[in-house]
Amino acid sequence: MLKIDEVKIAVVGLGYVGLPLAVEFAKRWPVIGFDVSDARISCLARGVDSTREVSRAVLMGSDLLSFTSSKHEIAGANFFVVTVPTPVDTSNKPDLTSLLDASRTVANCLKKGSFVVYESTVFPGATEELCIPVLENASGLKCGVDFFCGYSPERINPGDKSRGISDIIKVTSGCTPEAALFIDRVYSEIITAGTFRASSIKVAEASKVIENTQRDINIALINELSLIFELEQIDTYEVLDAAGTKWNFLNFKPGLVGGHCIGVDPYYLAQKAQEVGYHPEIILSGRRLNDSMGRYVATEVVKLMMRKDIKVIDSRVLILGFTFKEDCPDFRNTRVIDIYKELKSFEMNVDIYDPWINTFEVKNEYDIDVLIEQPEMSQYSAIILAVAHQKFSKIDIQSTKNSVVYDVKGILPKQNVDARL
Repeated sequence: MLKIDEVKIAVVGLGYVGLPLAVEFAKRWPVIGFDVSDARISCLARGVDSTREVSRAVLMGSDLLSFTSSKHEIAGANFFVVTVPTPVDTSNKPDLTSLLDASRTVANCLKKGSFVVYESTVFPGATEELCIPVLENASGLKCGVDFFCGYSPERINPGDKSRGISDIIKVTSGCTPEAALFIDRVYSEIITAGTFRASSIKVAEASKVIENTQRDINIALINELSLIFELEQIDTYEVLDAAGTKWNFLNFKPGLVGGHCIGVDPYYLAQKAQEVGYHPEIILSGRRLNDSMGRYVATEVVKLMMRKDIKVIDSRVLILGFTFKEDCPDFRNTRVIDIYKELKSFEMNVDIYDPWINTFEVKNEYDIDVLIEQPEMSQYSAIILAVAHQKFSKIDIQSTKNSVVYDVKGILPKQNVDARL
């Protein structure tokens, strides 16, 4: 069994999860961060993190941390951590392409005594049923005998500066009791909040996927309540403030549910449930409702414009925010795109302004030109505050009295908006 002081780590995938993890590991051991993107590696080598999670000083200040896009350069590692994206396809089916590709990359570097730990969110059973066979077939080694596997679900919260990776309890697991103990010890060296050793890899996988499924369902409930309260002409936020005075009321807010976790992970659990013969009613119902909220917002804006006798066709509309969450540049699976597309279907001229976004990446992904400077609000017939960036809470909308202002996130004073979700 590998000794703790002999650990040499390779983190495969340097996004929102992998990069902060590599930085933390490099406080204790030699770490090489691997990513298939040459552009990403080039930026990191210059101390530039496009996710804005790690500062230049941190990136350039570690003698134990290096980056590469060459598969050969991670061959010297003996503790591999896989943190690649696990999205869904256009049919909302799990897309494990990157995960399996990463497994093949690691397999070609495996030696006897090596460890492979997966952090990417998957359905229960994926590590043992899909990933380990790839590792074994490509390496010719046997898991549990020649090398060891584990699963430790990522718990990174992008944009959260108050809770870093070391501040969140880490769930760990391993393919054998001895492997589980060693993996747990490795993580306990960098996680000051402590670790929780799960009884099996499947338990650890399931613990992650239900975290976001639970949040998704709770938000779906609040979104549905918001639809009901709108018909009753009741302000949802006032209801939540009142209900929140009870100690055990769960403090969820209505809104768009996107991103690479909450808007995706429930589909992984649903897929696995269907494979074993169970149709998940609540999980998929919550997903359908949350996925409909962008179109609902757009339709409500059009109704408000008509009530104000504002021309809809050819009107100018501004959407504030395009990322999937506040104060974060990540726009993966953003549901703001649903608002945009629905407004465009009414033949409206739609602008988007987001100071956090990489405009070139949005152009490449959606063929949308996001404004790089804050526009003059008075030129728009409708303004939709879609993302609660801190900067937006300070925007002066007094010049928009003849426009419709819809606050999806409820961060503007109630008296200054026409409606809020």
